[in-house]
Amino acid sequence: MSDEPTSGDSGAVPAVLAEIAEDFQALPARDRLQLLLEFSDSLPDLPERYADHPELLEPVPECQSPIFLITEVDGTGPEAPVSLFFSAPPEAPTTRGFAGILAEGLDGLSAAEIVSVPADVTGQMGLAEVVSPLRLRGMAGMLGRIKRQVREKAQIEG
Repeated sequence: MSDEPTSGDSGAVPAVLAEIAEDFQALPARDRLQLLLEFSDSLPDLPERYADHPELLEPVPECQSPIFLITEVDGTGPEAPVSLFFSAPPEAPTTRGFAGILAEGLDGLSAAEIVSVPADVTGQMGLAEVVSPLRLRGMAGMLGRIKRQVREKAQIEG
């Protein structure tokens, strides 16, 4: 697959995130939950600078489980690279899985690439058959907060 974003109705889906969505869609519904749990297991630990200062992270109240996130933008402008960090408890594997998907699919991209991700990308994973709409709203809430933080920190219009 190319590194070019794929077009969507309201923005572009970065190549890595599009590949993740394709992986989910290629599986039968019963196997999608297992893949989500694999993303849960692969969520990186918080760096010490945030683990020691959880007050720096933003809560995501749309999630049923306690999850917190923060973005780092290296510079300003649309080309500024972005790093994502999440804190989600191990006893919340679905929420951790959503965070793992976003971390793998968005971390390291430019600010412009992240703010142009369509809000409905979370629905493109094919997870509606295996998790509740309330949980999917949690993932959408994470994405919305990531995009807002990136717009603010990179000082770009979204």
